Amino acid sequence: MSALGTLSVVFDLDGTLVDSEPNYYEAGRRTLVEYGVPDFSWAEHERYVGISTRETIADWRRRYGLSASVDELVAVKNGHYLQLARTETTVFPEMRAFVERLADEGVPMAVASGSSAEAIDVILAGTGLDAHLRTVVSADEVAQGKPAPDVFLEAARRLGADPADCVVVEDAAPGAA
Repeated sequence: MSALGTLSVVFDLDGTLVDSEPNYYEAGRRTLVEYGVPDFSWAEHERYVGISTRETIADWRRRYGLSASVDELVAVKNGHYLQLARTETTVFPEMRAFVERLADEGVPMAVASGSSAEAIDVILAGTGLDAHLRTVVSADEVAQGKPAPDVFLEAARRLGADPADCVVVEDAAPGAA
């Protein structure tokens, strides 16, 4: 048990620990260009912040009339994203310091994200956050993505923590909801 009792902390990843939105936007823009949508804007991208990749792409299919499957589009977008994430992801300095402080105090921590497990792993490894954040839950691993609480509840379960003893650190409205 940590010096802070039974407290556990569950972090969102994108926009909370790391500044990944520029990479997600660019990966989405490149994907949509490949499928004939040349004018995807930052403003359009912002409506999907905090929503899982699969749910975002399902909406793209409806909105832009894309015939490719969700699985195909997810694979293409993830390929673009992983290429960017390996080299261009920035950790918010204050959040790195916070994670390190919690680790020093022995506080159990997890990441609960709408990103794919592979993207989470690439970001954590590339930024060195994987040294402290070993428990990870992707929205792809649960029945429903945010705003449903599934990723957070699964993170608590994997930490062996009572959800009532968990503090969630989240930046986007769907996750907060």
